[in-house]
Amino acid sequence: MNPVAGVGATYSAVMERAQVFQREDISRLLEKARTGDRQAFRTLVVMHQQRVYLLAYSLLRNREDATDVVQETFMRLFQKLDAYEPGKNFQGWLLQIAKNLCIDYYRKNYGRRREHQSDMSLQDIDPPAPPGDSSPAGFDLRQAFSRALARLGERQRLVFVMKHYNGLDYREIAEVLDISTGTVKSLHFKAVRNLRALLSPQLGMKP
Repeated sequence: MNPVAGVGATYSAVMERAQVFQREDISRLLEKARTGDRQAFRTLVVMHQQRVYLLAYSLLRNREDATDVVQETFMRLFQKLDAYEPGKNFQGWLLQIAKNLCIDYYRKNYGRRREHQSDMSLQDIDPPAPPGDSSPAGFDLRQAFSRALARLGERQRLVFVMKHYNGLDYREIAEVLDISTGTVKSLHFKAVRNLRALLSPQLGMKP
């Protein structure tokens, strides 16, 4: 028996059970929130606000604008609690609300002069870091990655963030962005390829 394969199967089973437990927990929280339980609703906000912010910032590229959209997203969630269909991916549904609000916000404020345009990188949003890597070299690499990610086209960046930071699969991303799964895969492939090319000097690799 291949021990590596066994570990992989065990890990997959554990992750699948964890996802089931999370769905069950969210369903219970939603049910309580619908009955007016404010603590349940606050728990939902805490569980998802970072991911909503990542999505909003990846589209708007501005700290204050992204924060405004996050607040509006959860206000809209509170109003739409009864509209959520049980069994549907809650996170994907919530991110779709956020994405639509981002689009509306962008259209409404398009052309507005931004005197305080943020130059914050995605690294400042506290993305995941390699375990135990707090060395200066590791920090520099994270900064380089953030700069490279910011240089991607909007759709490539958005797909990459949703897959690797929000943990959505291709089908879920396609639903949120209202594009085909094939387009999502293509955008992700291009994002990875472009990131590799942009980071190759730092990594000492050929593009």
